[in-house]
Amino acid sequence: MVRAQGVRKSYGREQVLKGVDIEVAAGEVLALIGASGSGKSTFLRCINHLERIDAGRIFVDGELVGYRERDNGLHELSERDACRQRAQIGMVFQRFNLFAHLTVLDNVIEAPMRVKRESRQDAVEHAMALLQRVGLSAKADAYPSRLSGGQQQRVAIARALAMRPKLMLFDEPTSALDPELVDEVLSVMRGLAVQGMTMIVVTHEMAFARDVCDGLAFMDGGVIVEQGLPSEVLVRPQCERTQAFLSRVIGK
Repeated sequence: MVRAQGVRKSYGREQVLKGVDIEVAAGEVLALIGASGSGKSTFLRCINHLERIDAGRIFVDGELVGYRERDNGLHELSERDACRQRAQIGMVFQRFNLFAHLTVLDNVIEAPMRVKRESRQDAVEHAMALLQRVGLSAKADAYPSRLSGGQQQRVAIARALAMRPKLMLFDEPTSALDPELVDEVLSVMRGLAVQGMTMIVVTHEMAFARDVCDGLAFMDGGVIVEQGLPSEVLVRPQCERTQAFLSRVIGK
């Protein structure tokens, strides 16, 4: 579902991604871990072309993301074509980014109606099913300010799912939540994993990575340093940089 080859990204003189190579199979859940500043969030944003890459290639479901190959070179897609690709990739951020002036239901139906031109009836029907799926059907008419952080993040997940994506990206979806609200969001994500959704999850929740994810990649200094089965990487990391990170995070 996702294949990254030699992905590089710089901001001015600062090289954030230094040649990222990774593959994620359809239906797989990959945990992407590493210290702040290691390039995890930037890489996630490159996957759906929210950030332009400087070198390399990213494919989602066999389609080159953000660019078209022509005359032995890469040519960036028009914004319209980039948006078409992006509509197939759901993304959930650290901050919920809900529209404060819209109800929960209207937040969820906004993109399907505007981007995919779904009828309001179809969009509402699908949105209510998604809100029930994340345990918030009773909050359809509420405004974001009346919800807890965990509830807002669950709405954000429903909003991303409303576009019927083939891939979901999660950028530390629980990092802005109070500890007692983390489990309600992770529970929704566990449900998505069981149902076969392909996901890349940037997270510091090591128990989630161990119990739910099929693969785990440790990122440091803009590259993938180590990857493998979560049970193996978390218990017997081979790289010194991975060992040092895990010793700080989980006292390994």
